[in-house]
Amino acid sequence: MRILFVCLGNICRSPTAEAVARAQLTTHSFDSAGTGSWHIGKPPYAPMQAAARARGIEMSDLRARQVTPTDFSAFDEIIVMDAENRADVEHLRPAGNETPVTVLTDYGPKGHDHVPDPYFTRGFDEALDIIEAGIAGLGARLGG
Repeated sequence: MRILFVCLGNICRSPTAEAVARAQLTTHSFDSAGTGSWHIGKPPYAPMQAAARARGIEMSDLRARQVTPTDFSAFDEIIVMDAENRADVEHLRPAGNETPVTVLTDYGPKGHDHVPDPYFTRGFDEALDIIEAGIAGLGARLGG
């Protein structure tokens, strides 16, 4: 299974989801992207990396990129972090393409409808908690 995680800038939430998924779901392929172009080529946000590293999650090798229409054919599923990301991604969907676009919190415990953006909220641990729960649920759906 090839899965793309998408957030706004691809420097906090989606690279964290990619790194967690790569560490926990080793039989699948993961990538991440952002809907915006501001951070293309940059590593994940330093405070996000520090929070992740404190939990044993390394993502310093990742670099931001922007989601494109070709991602719909390159991936089996696109998983976004919130409703705005979903709308932006759906706007890029090629005609006739049926690749599922879901929200990461669909796979986590009830109580969250999105992953808050810690770039703005400063809630890096909260975002990590929600991402880790979503990845665990995704893993259960994928069979490990």
